[in-house]
Amino acid sequence: MQKKMLVGGKWREGRESYELRSPYDNRKIADIPSATLEDVEDALASAAIGAGIIRNMTALERSQILERVSDLFNERKEECARILADENAKPIRLARAEIQRTIETYKFAAEEAKRIYGETIPMDAALAGKGRIGFTIREPLGIIGAITPFNFPFNLVAHKLGPAIAAGNSVVLKPAKQTPLSALKTAEFFLEAGLPEHVLNVVTGSGGLIGDALVKDPRVKMITFTGSVEVGKAIREKAGLKRVTLELGSNSAVIVDSVDDLDAVVNRCVEGSFSFSGQVCISVQRIYVQRQLFDAFVEKFKAAASRLKVGDPHDEETDISALISPAEKARIHSWIAEAVSQGAQVAFGGEERDGILVPTVIINSTTKMTISCREAFAPVVNIVGYDDWDEAIALANDSDYGLQAGVYTQSVAKAIDAIRRLEVGGVIINDIPSFRVDHMPYGGVKDSGTGREGVKYAVEEMTELKFASIKY
Repeated sequence: MQKKMLVGGKWREGRESYELRSPYDNRKIADIPSATLEDVEDALASAAIGAGIIRNMTALERSQILERVSDLFNERKEECARILADENAKPIRLARAEIQRTIETYKFAAEEAKRIYGETIPMDAALAGKGRIGFTIREPLGIIGAITPFNFPFNLVAHKLGPAIAAGNSVVLKPAKQTPLSALKTAEFFLEAGLPEHVLNVVTGSGGLIGDALVKDPRVKMITFTGSVEVGKAIREKAGLKRVTLELGSNSAVIVDSVDDLDAVVNRCVEGSFSFSGQVCISVQRIYVQRQLFDAFVEKFKAAASRLKVGDPHDEETDISALISPAEKARIHSWIAEAVSQGAQVAFGGEERDGILVPTVIINSTTKMTISCREAFAPVVNIVGYDDWDEAIALANDSDYGLQAGVYTQSVAKAIDAIRRLEVGGVIINDIPSFRVDHMPYGGVKDSGTGREGVKYAVEEMTELKFASIKY
């Protein structure tokens, strides 16, 4: 099956293409066009026209398009879920959950399109302000360059496109090389929903070539990127004065201090550690357990992990399937081996079953081991005991990342203390850091990035605040 890019409202073949293959069984799924610099230039020229078109659309018109896109996802959610199972090996039940979130994200965007507010300024609060009215409005930036990852290719595209279009911007979208089908399907829905030609362009292929062109082009007023720290830092260096939102890596920690129901906490932590094989930005990678609970927690955790089914992503019973590439599997095997050589122990897992890395539990790791201090992005979790509360906070903060953290405690004082002291963008009390709903503010500190997603907050990032004053 030969796929086409969307440029200037038309489906375009590439001069060259690459084979898209399933991460699970390596079967060929489609031939995907590899965009050239000429394709990118055409997409940018189209987006410049589109920026003028959508800027002059009413809030209601933009809202109705986004609402219709949401409806189309709802009507065709099984088709979309199976695209995910094919292109990134997401187990089908998790794929359906992503589509449900995508439906919600576009609905939130449709709502936000109708409530982009300014405010009045009391000019007469200053001596020179007498006889003047002041107010602010928010205006679209223009062209948004959106670069998206493989792990949530429908919903994270929605987090770029939904707010951008709600705010009245055009978009050039560059999806991950492994997950172009989801982006192209989304583009189909937008055209079907009535989005004018030129407003959305989708170019597929090399991230280096396309990404560099978007980041450096002066017509692009903002880059919104989700991906690795290394690429994010490179974007920041090349972007100049254009606005940049970066949702980068993480190494999320959970502190288990005191609990009412240990079994429930364990099951939730297992879910947060191994959902989509740990290929989630806020996947649980480090669990710090109060020493008195440690032994019981580990045994219950191992038992729960052993019940997860490994296999075909299209199988309704599958919990864990293939990592996105053999290279990623080889990398995480080397990290596990390194940790063991440095004194850590594999309490569960570590092996493969039918070529799939099974859920793996590491104990006795330290914050200096690669498996603990870098983003694993694999079905691997570190469980470490601690003696006192201050030690737990220090361990959780001992990371270059700071996206979200989870804390289980029955103490209100400790909950408030954790919120104040944890160096992260979001603190989730009595749940795992993997918790996210799509209208909440979402983003990190330190190497986890800059700016915030969550539809309302992304709209603010994608608009310019303009002040006006009238003398009367």
